Amino acid sequence: MSYKYIIGICTAFVLAGTSCADFDPLDFQVEKPESIMLQEELNSYASLKSFLDSASNPNYKLGASMSMESFVDRGLMYRLIKRNFNEFTPSNGMHHNSIVQGDGSFNMVNVTSFLNAAQVENMKVVASPLIWHMNQRASVLNGALSPLIVNSPAFANELNVQEISSGSLSNWEYSTGASVVASEGMGGNAPAVSINTFNNVSSPSSTRFRSPIIEIEQGRTYELVAYVKSDVPGKGRITFTGLSNNEPAIDWMSNGSTSETFETNLSWQKISFRISDFTGDPFSFQFEFGYESNVNYYIDINNLYLFDINGEPIINNLISDGGFENGTSWGGWGNNSERGLTQDGQGVGNQGRAFFVTNPSTTGGFWEVQTVYELAEPVKLNEAYNLSFWIKGTDEGFIRPELQSPDYSSNGFGQVLVTKEWRLVNLSTTVTAADRNRFIISYGEFAGTVYIDDVVLASASLSGGSTTVVERTPEEKTAIIEGHFTNWISNFVGDTKEHLNARYVLSEPIDNSNPDQLRSGIGRSLGSSEFYWQDYLGKDYGVMAFRLAREYGNSNDLLFINESGMETNLDKCRALIEYVSYIESNNAQVDGIGARLQLDLNSSLGNVESMLRLLAATGKKIKISGLEVRLNVSTPTQLVLNAQADMFKSVIELYNQIIPASQQYGITLTNPVDTDNTIRQGVWNSNLVRKPAYVGVSEGLEN
Repeated sequence: MSYKYIIGICTAFVLAGTSCADFDPLDFQVEKPESIMLQEELNSYASLKSFLDSASNPNYKLGASMSMESFVDRGLMYRLIKRNFNEFTPSNGMHHNSIVQGDGSFNMVNVTSFLNAAQVENMKVVASPLIWHMNQRASVLNGALSPLIVNSPAFANELNVQEISSGSLSNWEYSTGASVVASEGMGGNAPAVSINTFNNVSSPSSTRFRSPIIEIEQGRTYELVAYVKSDVPGKGRITFTGLSNNEPAIDWMSNGSTSETFETNLSWQKISFRISDFTGDPFSFQFEFGYESNVNYYIDINNLYLFDINGEPIINNLISDGGFENGTSWGGWGNNSERGLTQDGQGVGNQGRAFFVTNPSTTGGFWEVQTVYELAEPVKLNEAYNLSFWIKGTDEGFIRPELQSPDYSSNGFGQVLVTKEWRLVNLSTTVTAADRNRFIISYGEFAGTVYIDDVVLASASLSGGSTTVVERTPEEKTAIIEGHFTNWISNFVGDTKEHLNARYVLSEPIDNSNPDQLRSGIGRSLGSSEFYWQDYLGKDYGVMAFRLAREYGNSNDLLFINESGMETNLDKCRALIEYVSYIESNNAQVDGIGARLQLDLNSSLGNVESMLRLLAATGKKIKISGLEVRLNVSTPTQLVLNAQADMFKSVIELYNQIIPASQQYGITLTNPVDTDNTIRQGVWNSNLVRKPAYVGVSEGLEN
C-alpha cells in the first residue's frame, strides 16, 4: 500500500464537526483513542486529485456532481470540491427546467454567474444533459401541444362570413386556385378558404384573396383578426385600399415586431392588428401569398373578423378581467385554503395567467371553502344567465358555481367536474331573486388545486361570441416540439460555449425493460418535470441533438451520450452502442459514452467489468459519469464502511485497467458527501469527515 501524506500531522479538527484533512490543519496533540487513530489514518491521505497520474494522463478528470450552490456559496463544500476535484458537474441549476421559465423565456443569470466563478477558479465544468426525460420544463412543452383556444370577439363582425361559409365567393375577388373547403377550418368541421399559389409567384398579388368593399365609420379604430396556416412553410401579407398607407409594415402576431410579411406553417397562426388611418375612400383588404410556389394556404372562415373596438358589444361579461391578466385575484375563505394567480404562461392554452384555489382536504359541506366575486350590480330577476370558463385540477373532483344573495340563498349552476386537463365548461341558470349580487364558487368537495381561466358570465339575451377548440395534429406536434428542441439546444449551447468544451448531449435514451426501444412516456402518468422528446421526434431525436450541439458549440467540443443501469443490463449497454452507431450513420458525431453507476454492496463487479469491455471496444472516450456506492443503512458498521471502500476501489481499478488511457475521460463521483442518513453513498459523511471510502477512491486512482 502506498500513501501520499500531507505535510504535518493532523490529529483532530473541530469546525462545524469536520475533519481537518480537507481544510486548514491545526497543530496540537491529545491522547488518542483508537477511533481517532483510525480517522487520522484516513486524514493522512492527500487530496483525491493528487492521486491522478498527471504525467502520463494529464487530461484525466476526477469530477464531483453536487448542487450548484455548493460551489457558488464558497463555503466548506466549495473548499472540499476545489481541493479534491478538477471537474464539477452541478446537479441542479443547468437543466431545462432551471433555465426555461414558465412563460417559455430563458433565464441564464445564475448559470452565467456560476460559469464565470468556475472559470476564475480554473474549474472545468460539465453541464447537465441537454436532452433528457427528467428535469424538463414540461408545463411549457405540454402547453405548446395543448389545443389552440380561440374566443371570437364580443363585437359585431363587419364581414359577411356566413356567405363564404355557404360556399359562395361571389363578392370576393380572388386568383386562380381559391375555393371554399368544407372541413379544413379550425376545429375540423368548419369551413376554410383554400388558396394554392401553384406557380403564381411573379408578384405578391399574383396569388390573392380580396374582400368586398366594407362600410366603415371614419375616425373609428377597427381590428382585423384572421387565422392562417399552410401545408408547407409559406409567407404572406395583407394590403388595403382606403388607408393612408395601403402597404404598411405590421405587427402581425401582436408581439411587438413589425415586418412587411408574416410566415405560415402547419399550425394555425393568429394575425391580429388595428387600423385607423382611413382616407374616406372605399375600404377593402387583400391577402397576398405570391411569394412561394406550390403552397396551399388556408384561412379559417368562422374566425375571420373585422370589428370596431369601441362598438356595442354583443356579449357583456359581468366578470371584469375574467382572464385574470390584470393581476387581480378573487377573495375567499375556509379550511386554510389558499388562492391566487399563477405565473404568466400557465393559463389555459399556456397563455397568460389563471386563478387557482388550493383546498388541503374535502370538507363536511361543499360551501365550507368558497371564493367570491362581487358583481357591479345584481343580475336581473327572471332572466337566464350563461356561464363559461376553463377549468382543470391536480386531481379529479367537483366544484359548484352559483349566483348568491346577501341572505346566502342562491341560484346554482350545478356541480362541475374537475379533470386533470383543461376543459371548457358551459352552464346556465335562471335568476329567481332580485338581489343576487355575488358570484360564488364552492370547493369543499375537492381536495387539491383547481385552476380557472377565461370566466364569462353574461345574460343569455345577449347572444354572440363563440369558442373554437383546435386539437393539434400529430404533424403539428412534431413541428412544435422540433421548434422547442432546436431553440433550446441552439441558445443554451451558444450561450455557454465560451465556458464548456465537454457536454452530455443526450441522457438515458434506452428503455429499461425493452432495450430495443427508446424510452417513452406514452401510456404513463408522468411527473411534473418529465417529458419525452422522442415521443414526438422519433428515433432521430438523438441525431438532431448531436448535430445541433456540434453546430452551435465549439468545433473541438467533446460530445457525450449518457446512460444508466448498463451494468445491471448488458443488453441495454449493447443497445446504447447500437444507437450510437445509428446516430453516426446519419452524419452526426458522438465523441464519448458516459456510464452512470448507481451501485450497492451487492452489485456485480463482473457485470461492471463486462460493461466496461463493451464500451472500450467502441473506441470512444469513456466516462463514468456518476459513481456512487450506496450503503442503504442508517448506522453502518465498520465492516460495511470498509466494504464500501473496497467497492469504490475495485470499480475505479477496473475502469483504469480496461479502458485504454487514450479513451479515458475520467470519473465523476455523484454526491461525494452523504446527503441521506440511509443511502450514505459518499466518501465523506454529512459532517464532512472522511469515510473509509476515501481510501478506496484514493487507492483505486493510484493503482
